[in-house]
Amino acid sequence: MKGFAAAPVTRPPDGPSVGLSLFGVLAPLVGDAEVTDIFVNPGGEVWVDRGHGAELAHMRIPAAEARDVATRLIAGGDRHVDEATPCVDVRLGDGIRVHAVLPPVSPGGAVLSIRIPRAAALRLDDLDRAGFLGAVGADRVRELVASRTNLLLTGAGGSGKTTLLAALLSAAAPSDRIVVLEDVAELRIDHPHVVALEARQANLDGAGAIGVDRLVREALRMRPDRLVVGECRGPELRELLAALNTGHDGGAGTLHANSLADVPARLEALGALAGMTPDAVARQAVSAIGCVLHIERVAGTRRVAGLGRLLLDDRGSLAIREEG
Repeated sequence: MKGFAAAPVTRPPDGPSVGLSLFGVLAPLVGDAEVTDIFVNPGGEVWVDRGHGAELAHMRIPAAEARDVATRLIAGGDRHVDEATPCVDVRLGDGIRVHAVLPPVSPGGAVLSIRIPRAAALRLDDLDRAGFLGAVGADRVRELVASRTNLLLTGAGGSGKTTLLAALLSAAAPSDRIVVLEDVAELRIDHPHVVALEARQANLDGAGAIGVDRLVREALRMRPDRLVVGECRGPELRELLAALNTGHDGGAGTLHANSLADVPARLEALGALAGMTPDAVARQAVSAIGCVLHIERVAGTRRVAGLGRLLLDDRGSLAIREEG
């Protein structure tokens, strides 16, 4: 069965919101309908991904120009990047995601990672036909959504976690109120009732930052039917587990992990960042998360590689059992 690879992607409109000219010398690559990712490395090399892995582009960018493009793109997303704040994420237009790193964190020069979304949100049937859902299949995934099972989607960066999460939420009942919380807005959900909140960077004085953990607390006052955290990276895990343990079902989140077997350790590590003990993480996670879907990207294809349930082992530690 062939795994999910690439599809046409959205290009920023050549207008006042996001114009191709904003990308400078990278504009032709952004306008290429097959390109899903663009990478600029410190030496000026440019790499692109057309759905089959990164390949070297036939261009180089001088260090000064790469820095100018980085600062211009970040400013286009109403954030700032400089020596004091050298690592920044932004969203441009209809979901183009830009991550920039400047010296001194990147001594050799600016680093840019640009992810370009697909032209339309893919449905579960689309993913199933492409082989993305693997042996799990669309029917079982729909059953998880319909039964309001709290879901955790895991996998490496670029494996397709966001794509699958958007498709899952698009299958939710039209009457459901979905509240989505992200560090940088990326989810594009085909559903009539979605409220999206995005974290805020501190201003130049170091004040005004609003993290995803704060957004989770705010979202609980919005009467969500489904509470969704785009990616769990730290303290927001504590807030999400607490919320899903207090009557909020049908929620979801994503987490970076190399395999199903690695998920318990990843949850414990993130829980430690939030001041939680392994014992607290284990009991909260087993109660809050009904199912884990792990996604892999191998040789340019993406697919759901396994489904698991969190449990406590004989020692009371967090473990996971893979299911067929």
